[in-house]
Amino acid sequence: MGWVALVMFGTVVLVLLAGYPVAFTLSGTALAFALIGLPMGVFDIGYLEAIPSRVFGVMSNQTLVAVPLFVFMGVMLERSRLAENLLDTLSEVFGRVRGGLAIAVMLVGMLLAASTGIVGATVVTMGLLSLPTMLKRGYDPAVSTGTICAAGTLGQIIPPSIILVLLGDVLSSAYQQAQLNQGIYSPETVSVGELFAGALLPGLLLVGLYLVWLVFLALIRPAWLPPHVADANRPAGGLGSRVLRALLPPLFLILAVLGSIVAGVATPTEAAAVGSIGAMLLAASQRQLDRACMTAVVHRTARVSSMVFLILLGASVFSLVFRGFGGDDLVRHLLSSLPGGVFGAVVVVMVVMFLLGFVLDFIEITFVVVPIVGPILLAMGLDPVWLGVMIAINLQTSFLTPPFGFSLFYLRGVAPAEIDTRDIYRGVIPFVAIQLLALALLAAWPGLATWLPEYLY
Repeated sequence: MGWVALVMFGTVVLVLLAGYPVAFTLSGTALAFALIGLPMGVFDIGYLEAIPSRVFGVMSNQTLVAVPLFVFMGVMLERSRLAENLLDTLSEVFGRVRGGLAIAVMLVGMLLAASTGIVGATVVTMGLLSLPTMLKRGYDPAVSTGTICAAGTLGQIIPPSIILVLLGDVLSSAYQQAQLNQGIYSPETVSVGELFAGALLPGLLLVGLYLVWLVFLALIRPAWLPPHVADANRPAGGLGSRVLRALLPPLFLILAVLGSIVAGVATPTEAAAVGSIGAMLLAASQRQLDRACMTAVVHRTARVSSMVFLILLGASVFSLVFRGFGGDDLVRHLLSSLPGGVFGAVVVVMVVMFLLGFVLDFIEITFVVVPIVGPILLAMGLDPVWLGVMIAINLQTSFLTPPFGFSLFYLRGVAPAEIDTRDIYRGVIPFVAIQLLALALLAAWPGLATWLPEYLY
């Protein structure tokens, strides 16, 4: 009855496209199929009896505590004017160079990604702050919007990223399940810290490729990325001190959070707590930390965290019913019978995830798709850290790809009326090509993702 599981998966996608809430769609559709299958004798009610243990497992999972803390840190940093100060200072540093403002936007996006890890917030913040400035200085609209979308989605891959925290937890369970299926009863685990370390070099490589493209574009299309004439009203001296004041706080926060995790000094949850305190101190230093600020930040954190965990519970019900109909056995058979062996299986899974990224958020894909295909791929001998980084970059590429990329919708929502949607689509296409190049390089040289975790751990 494995085909029923595939029909159930297709039904979930259709219901989501109709606009129904994700968490209730996952659990509701699964329970409806289970109730239909019970009287027909094709579904075992015992699978549903595992739901309470799944819920308790989520409640007692220490790693997932990092999610609301990282969300709190990111939302608080939005209120601390960190992005505004960084963009203002780096624009002054690089602005006199042709294409310098675009370079500054990319570097600020990288620092925000390493500070907040929230894609939607980064794209919206960068769109509000930098897009009017780029257009005012004569930048081509497509170049401006493409740069902002690409910089904003760096939060998918550069740690500490919410997707990496969630992927680390899901892949750890999938890796243990794959080993148990192979008869290994003392399974190894993969930690969020290892995934952070594995994503660091590919993330920096991606930023480097972005910057090379912007410099190349400034050389061949100088009219699209003009230099900026210095503001006569701005004091000429003290640029070095202004740069230090803008860069040191986020760099210290990144070192405290990411450095403590990679060095093994703190768990992701402990580091996220440190980052939350650091974000509040940054907001206080900018005189933004008051009761209204705390109320808004706590409310938004509660909303985002509730959404994440409700989707996780709905995905748990879905995966149980999917397994009850034999869907995992069918997927295992399909992937193992593909031509090309492991390579063919990885290509098919990546293509499916890429296409699902048009209609599903990374949270749904992480909680629904990865538990299904993860144990199968890992049982084929793939490295879990490499697979996790490949999935993260793949989903990041899907976020950028027209016409359904989520980042494009985020920017469209805050872009001025004179910006045409075609400009946004045209601007992101080169960055999508760069994403695919980075994905190919990582597939060809897995050491880009595995070397640093092996060295550190």
